[in-house]
Amino acid sequence: MSDHMKRLAAPRTWPLKRKASVWATKQSPGAHSIEDSMPAAMVLRDMVGVCDTAREAKRIIGNRELIVDGKAVKNPKAPIGVMDVVSLPKSDLNYRMLLTDKGKLAIVPIKEAEAKFKLCRIEDKTIIAGGKTQLNLSGGRNIVLDQNTLKLELPEQKVVGHYPFKKGASVLIISGAQAGRIEQVADHVVVKGSSDDIVVFSDGSETVSRNIFVIGESKPEITLPEASQ
Repeated sequence: MSDHMKRLAAPRTWPLKRKASVWATKQSPGAHSIEDSMPAAMVLRDMVGVCDTAREAKRIIGNRELIVDGKAVKNPKAPIGVMDVVSLPKSDLNYRMLLTDKGKLAIVPIKEAEAKFKLCRIEDKTIIAGGKTQLNLSGGRNIVLDQNTLKLELPEQKVVGHYPFKKGASVLIISGAQAGRIEQVADHVVVKGSSDDIVVFSDGSETVSRNIFVIGESKPEITLPEASQ
């Protein structure tokens, strides 16, 4: 499998100048899909802007200066995806990876206090030994608990809050034609069978349940791209 891809073929979620050069780095396999993430080196160079070349980005990563979700990144091709917290302690910089209302990945500056937690969506539940329920979370994490969207303290993964999927909840649409929009849940239509449930928003628009990520009970608990501009 190739370690690179042509920029023209890169996912449309990537905020790249398509004709600046021919090639783009392809991230290593990880917890995020290729559409929902970018390689660590490209995030440093093309999004954060702390370096001008891939070589400089690799040097920063090699010196363990890039922290993602409270842990040092060692691989320049490691995927950094939606909701990941990116920190550069030496420069006192903190960011969260989100989506703009145009469906593009965006690195949003956040305060140090906000960099200490991460929101994770519950993707699945598994019964483990002892009859306990293991929650399989977005971002590749697993934890034993029973809520909907969890607020985790980094890097210990200590649960410090939860946001249920209910009427009035604030959600981020993470995929589909409306990706990047912030909406408020007005209704939840349960669909019998194998099809996804339908979520209706306060403005009358709707999407399927797998496309949403709860980010607060009535208002967003994280800094949004619009607020950073």
